[in-house]
Amino acid sequence: MKRFKVLGIMFLVLGLLTTACGKSNNGNTGSASPIASPSASESATPAEKVKLRLAYWNKESSVQTLLDLIKQKLPNIEIEYQFIENSQFDNIVGTQLAAGSGPDIISVGPQAAAKYSQLGYLADLSSFADRFNDAGKSVYSADGKLVALPGISWFEGIFYNKEIFAKYGLKPPTTFEEELQLHEILKKNGVKPQAMGAKSYEPMMKSSMGLIMNEFLSKPENKDFDVKYGKGETTLEGSWNAGLEQWSELIKRGYLTKDMLGIDYDQALDEFATGKAAMWESGPWALDAIKQKNPNIQVDMFPFHGSTAGPGWLIGGPGVGFAANAKSEYQDAIMQVLDLISTPEGQKAFWQDNQGGSSYLKGAEFEMPAEYNGVKETFKAGNVYAPWNNWGGSVSAVIQDYGKALQELLGGKSDVSSVLKATDKQTERIVKMNQ
Repeated sequence: MKRFKVLGIMFLVLGLLTTACGKSNNGNTGSASPIASPSASESATPAEKVKLRLAYWNKESSVQTLLDLIKQKLPNIEIEYQFIENSQFDNIVGTQLAAGSGPDIISVGPQAAAKYSQLGYLADLSSFADRFNDAGKSVYSADGKLVALPGISWFEGIFYNKEIFAKYGLKPPTTFEEELQLHEILKKNGVKPQAMGAKSYEPMMKSSMGLIMNEFLSKPENKDFDVKYGKGETTLEGSWNAGLEQWSELIKRGYLTKDMLGIDYDQALDEFATGKAAMWESGPWALDAIKQKNPNIQVDMFPFHGSTAGPGWLIGGPGVGFAANAKSEYQDAIMQVLDLISTPEGQKAFWQDNQGGSSYLKGAEFEMPAEYNGVKETFKAGNVYAPWNNWGGSVSAVIQDYGKALQELLGGKSDVSSVLKATDKQTERIVKMNQ
C-alpha cells in the first residue's frame, strides 16, 4: 500500500487521502506503510518512515548499538524491537509466520532457518552471500540459497595457563601431535595436562569434532558432508574413523582419564582457574568466572589443530541469523537494514554489545581481548564452525548420542567404530521420522 503525504487545506483533497489510506497492512500490527516512490510533482515531499518489526530472543540491550546505527544511517526506517523469551520464541514466531504475518526481520537459529525456508517463510538473501565466509553462510543456507545473515559467532577453543607453559618452556601447539607432546611433558612433571568435565557429553563431543574439522571436514571434497549427513545421505562410519582414532590418542595415552566422567563443568573450571590443570576447553563466557576465582591468572587460547600446521579451527557458529520475512510488504526497507548489517560498520555495531565473538563477514576484524591473541589467525581465516549446525532438525538428540558414546569410549566400554555406528543409527531414525 502506498501512502502519500499531501499538503493543502482543501477538504476535498483530504477526503481523497482518507479513501486512499483505507487498505489493510497485511497483518503487520503497528507497521507503517512502505516508502512511496514520489512522482515529479511530489518529489519535494519528505517520505514517511517505514516501521519494521524485529524479533529476537535476546533483550534489546544486546543489539542497542546496532539499532542506534540503523537509526543514524537509515532515518526513514524505524525498528520496532520485540523481545520474546527464548523458550517461547519459535512457538510464537512460527505461529505468526504460518498465519502470513510475523516480524519483518526474524532472528533464527540454524534449525529454525532450515524449517522456515522449507515452508517458504524466508526471502532469498543470496545477493549478500559473497560478503560472508563459508563457515558462516553454510549454516544459514538452504537449497543453494542464503536464507539468513550469519551473526557474531560464539566460539570454543582451549584455554591455557601462560605461567605454567612458561615454567616448563612450552609453546602453544601448531599441530595435534605437538599438543600430545606438551600433554606428555606436563604429565611427566606432575602437572595435570588438562581439566575436563566429562560428566557432560559436550566437552569430548566438541574436542573430537575440532580435530575432525581439520582432518576431514575442511577438505574441499567434503564441503557438503554435513548437509548430506543431516539428510541421511552419508554416514560418520567410514568417514570420521581416521580422525576419531587420531583424537582418541588423548585417551590411549592417559591424558583424558576415566575419573573425568565424574567431574562436571564447574569442577573443571575450578581446576583450571586454581592452577591444578594447565589447559581447559571452553569459551569467552567462562573468562569472568576464571578471573573471579584467580584474578592474577594469565591465560590465552589456542585452536583445535590437525596433522598439518595452520590456523586451526574453533568450535562455534553464529549465535543468531537475521532473516527476512518473505511475506512482508516492506522488502526494500528490510534489504536496506540487512545491507547495513552486512558491512564492517554494521558488524562492529552488533559486536559492540556481544564482545567475545567474531564476525563471518570478510574483512571485518575486531580488537579482541588479549586472552584470545592465540586464535587471531583462526578468526581471520573464518575457521569457526560447529558441524551439527548443518545436520538438520532434532540435532540435539544426535550430538547427545555421539557425546554419550564418547563417554563409553573413555570408560573403556566402546571403540571408535561403535561410537560412529551408534550415532549413525540415531541419525537414521530421526531422518525416517521426519520424512
